[in-house]
Amino acid sequence: MSPRVPTDSLWPWVAKLLLLLLQLCAHGSAPRASPLPHSCPAACICTSDLLSCSRQTLQHVPQALPPTATTLDLSHNALTQLHDRWLAALPHLEALHISHNQIKDLSPRAFHNASYLRHLDMSSNHLHAVETHYFDALVSLEELLLYNNRITRVDENAFAKLSGLRKVYLSWNNLTTFPFRSVQGLGNYSLRTLDLSSNSLSSIPVEELAALPENIRNGLYLHNNPIRCSCPLYLMLQRWKQRGFSSVKDFFEEHTCKVSDNVPRSLIKFLKYSHMFENCSAGPEDVHPVPFPVMVGQTLLLACNTSLPAPATTYMWISPHHEPIKHPGNSNRSLEVYRNGSLKIAVAKPWHSGVYVGLAINSPQNFSRLCEVNVTVHYPKPDGETFSTGLTTLLGCIVSLLLVLIYLYLTPCRCLSCCKKPAPLSPPQECSAQSSILSTTPPATDGPNRKVSANKHVVFLEPVRETQNGKIRLALGEDFPDPKHPKVLQLKSDSESISSVFSDTPIVS
Repeated sequence: MSPRVPTDSLWPWVAKLLLLLLQLCAHGSAPRASPLPHSCPAACICTSDLLSCSRQTLQHVPQALPPTATTLDLSHNALTQLHDRWLAALPHLEALHISHNQIKDLSPRAFHNASYLRHLDMSSNHLHAVETHYFDALVSLEELLLYNNRITRVDENAFAKLSGLRKVYLSWNNLTTFPFRSVQGLGNYSLRTLDLSSNSLSSIPVEELAALPENIRNGLYLHNNPIRCSCPLYLMLQRWKQRGFSSVKDFFEEHTCKVSDNVPRSLIKFLKYSHMFENCSAGPEDVHPVPFPVMVGQTLLLACNTSLPAPATTYMWISPHHEPIKHPGNSNRSLEVYRNGSLKIAVAKPWHSGVYVGLAINSPQNFSRLCEVNVTVHYPKPDGETFSTGLTTLLGCIVSLLLVLIYLYLTPCRCLSCCKKPAPLSPPQECSAQSSILSTTPPATDGPNRKVSANKHVVFLEPVRETQNGKIRLALGEDFPDPKHPKVLQLKSDSESISSVFSDTPIVS
């Protein structure tokens, strides 16, 4: 027999076991470990679709990221680099905030597997350039924030594949130039904001900016840059202001230009204090081209009023075909430029139509726009063309309606008696000029040699095509009230016509 265990020694163990069971019942079932892919990093806050790891002094991106996140916030940390395909664990990510870190460069595949990303904030980092491969995989990107970096260069193809890009913020960097041609095609898609303010831009290609779509120019912010003062820049921004572009209207006083390259702080608010650039334009009316309609073959003389000193100024015109024309004129002399700046078109042709821009040149770098003239060459109108097409059509309809009413309610007959209804016993008569005898039918007793009664008169209504013996047959009228009518007398004097009608016997020639 096995020795029996004392009962007193088992009671402490039983009590402990019961206490443990009571604790488990009070807290419910035992905790279960979450699956690793859905775990939330220790330094982050996770919700259903938001993952926030902001202000945690992170030097590396956390490894375990929940795949349900659509927004990831890693701002205000100490990140220095982003590894290739680090967003592969977040297939639904749409917004990424990595501002206020220390990222200097991006690996070639840093944003691969992020084709749904629409908002990227990399502001306040240490980026030195925007390379072509940085964002070319973000085909759905709409907003790109790169302000407050150290960017000195933007590659010409940096945004070439971002057809859905709407807003780009590059302010507060060290840009001295920008490839404006690279955003030319983006304007045809969706680009609406390009912020280049507060940089180090010293010159602006006015011609390239003028070729940009209007939606880009409306949101192209260039204020707070040390751009060299020039008339083309002033005139361009003045025109943008008058057209109500937000880029100039919202930051009117912040637009500055540099008077001298030798004096670093020689900046003026040239839109606010514009009296220094009064000679750049002849007046506000020249902002829009002046219409100048002419006829084909006329001689034109286009002149711009200017007070510039003549010895130090030369003039040039730009034709509608973008051809520069200086004194004495173009190659075939169809356009001539005089010493005083006037442009002459000897014989106006339809291909001379378009906007002509007059410029004054004081130096190789200083071009002042004087005026713009919109020439329209057209052919002369016909002499009888005095009414517009709509009025002519209306008058035609009214005349047609009157003719229909006259036809319906008025008898178009010259003799009133012939239009009367015939007597019941008389045969039907036609009110027509083709009727040869308009009187009643002679009695049947009239013989072939019977003479016509004296009360019948010859009346000329209309020549009848049928002839008798080479003579034109005439119609006879009966009961004509006035034998002294001029037309009747005139017709009665024609004896040959009368004899041909009353002659019953054929005449043989």
